[in-house]
Amino acid sequence: MFQTFDVTSTPETGPARLQALRAEIAQRGFDGYLVPHADRFQGEYTAPSDERLAWLTGFTGSAGFCAVLPDVAGVFVDGRYRVQVRSQVADVFTPVPWPEVQLADWLKEKMPDGGKLGFDPWLYTVAQLRDLRDGLEGPAITLVPSDNLVDVVWTDRPAPPRNPVKVQPVTRTGEAFSDKCRWLAEALEQAGQRQAFIALPESICWLLNLRGSDIPRNPVFHAYAVLAWTGDVHLFTDAQIDAQVRAHLQSGAIEVTLHPLAEVVPYLAGLDGATVQIDPASTPQAILDVLDGRDAAKVVEAQDPCILPKARKTEVEIEGSREAHLRDGAAMVRFLAWLDAKAPSGDLTEIDVVRKLEEFRRDTNALQDISFETIAGAGPNGAIVHYRVNELTNRVVHPGEVLLVDSGGQYLDGTTDITRTVAIGDVGEEERTSYTRVLQGMVAISRVRFPKGVRGSDLDALARYPLWLAGQDYDHGTGHGVGAYLSVHEGPQGLSRRSRTPLEAGMILSNEPGYYREGAFGIRIENLIVVRPAPALPGGDAGREMLHFETLTHVPLDRRLIDVTLLSHDERAWIDRYHADTLALIGPRVEGSALEWLTAACAPL
Repeated sequence: MFQTFDVTSTPETGPARLQALRAEIAQRGFDGYLVPHADRFQGEYTAPSDERLAWLTGFTGSAGFCAVLPDVAGVFVDGRYRVQVRSQVADVFTPVPWPEVQLADWLKEKMPDGGKLGFDPWLYTVAQLRDLRDGLEGPAITLVPSDNLVDVVWTDRPAPPRNPVKVQPVTRTGEAFSDKCRWLAEALEQAGQRQAFIALPESICWLLNLRGSDIPRNPVFHAYAVLAWTGDVHLFTDAQIDAQVRAHLQSGAIEVTLHPLAEVVPYLAGLDGATVQIDPASTPQAILDVLDGRDAAKVVEAQDPCILPKARKTEVEIEGSREAHLRDGAAMVRFLAWLDAKAPSGDLTEIDVVRKLEEFRRDTNALQDISFETIAGAGPNGAIVHYRVNELTNRVVHPGEVLLVDSGGQYLDGTTDITRTVAIGDVGEEERTSYTRVLQGMVAISRVRFPKGVRGSDLDALARYPLWLAGQDYDHGTGHGVGAYLSVHEGPQGLSRRSRTPLEAGMILSNEPGYYREGAFGIRIENLIVVRPAPALPGGDAGREMLHFETLTHVPLDRRLIDVTLLSHDERAWIDRYHADTLALIGPRVEGSALEWLTAACAPL
């Protein structure tokens, strides 16, 4: 299996590790030290060698950081992880609600004037350090760059990954990498820039039509790149580059020069007099320090040139994603039919559920990896938004509960991410009402039409409105961007209060409102959607460009959890159409008991 159920961290290890780190902090003459979740490539998901936050604290969430001071160690987490962090860290750590409590404010309260705060400049971006310095303006707290002190005390730290790189052919990307480099370079030259430093591995993989496996669940490899105004690229990586990949990189009119990862610093230091563009949101502070040290050179800040083009999927990528979702949808239908037959006995555990779902995906003979650790939370575990079952937390799926299953697959033609919440036997009225409100929010996003220029933050409230009417809400975004056989969480597009990027045709996003009752149950419903041009309507404004969402995911909703009396006529009609489409598209891909189950599950409300 791709997923394991090992206990990777326990609260018991935290106190000794914190003590060792504090001793190293004191030896360096610091009054504190910052430990982020990020690696030097600023990814949400990290290789085992970069799981410093989890090693130190026991907290395994995909976002957060720890500020270690002599008498307090604050673990900052957002709303997704408030329940999880309390169960994973020892009492020597203090959970801090972030972003409600900002790091700068917390430090000004906890640290003395004149305090020195150490940090690894490879693990913090230019923008993050700038914001922190701005927030600390006033008190005499000095940020001091340092080597990584966690690495000093982490004596059995795994080696960094150096896995093979693979070619993602143009038949799956829709555009040759040399063409991408050429027109991005033209834009660079028009802006008066000579070089663009690219820090994000997913951007580099997209640009060069390559994929890798340095980070579990994400088909990318560790790398930095520099794109020149000529279209030529300098690629810095320690990943394994074989003859096929080298031939691919030599197949275009542009030149791709390969370097070991360690050569990025001397290469950038040698660009004296050259103007270099960086993205402050993804470039490590250590890189800016190198560039600032050059003679007669200039650094210009702009967004990563690959970010928006990567988000705007080609028609080839969209068609591939459709096929990946139909393949994955058939596996999900087989799984849900099996679950309905087996779960009411009360003999299944959460681990049984995860294993069986991965088995159905593997049966497609197309699965490259799961796209993230499958979440299978029964009863109260469903209220832990990013719950990962292990041998210690594994729980029986009891009749009378709801089971939340959030999962996805990585296929060569697309990345999937789907959540279904399922009733195990008869469940309570509160669960059914909450499910229906969440469903209403998901349907509202699915049905919306909007003018070009609308941002994800403009639409987020539509998904929350039914819950708000009941005095309820959820503490995560409504949707994130998704890559094309790339990272399951992709920026800059999103559906949340923080999503400021206008939505454009070709962007793939998740649509996943939820509701969580701590200690009782969790509900989330998730489909993937793609932004498409909306057809004109009679009476609509002439010349006003409108967009809408095409739903990519086709898997039945649990009709047993829907309180039809709460739905409007239009909501019922959308659900019935969705189920009719699902039966038409998935029906030919399943047979036997799975087809019987699908037919019943897709019956009109």
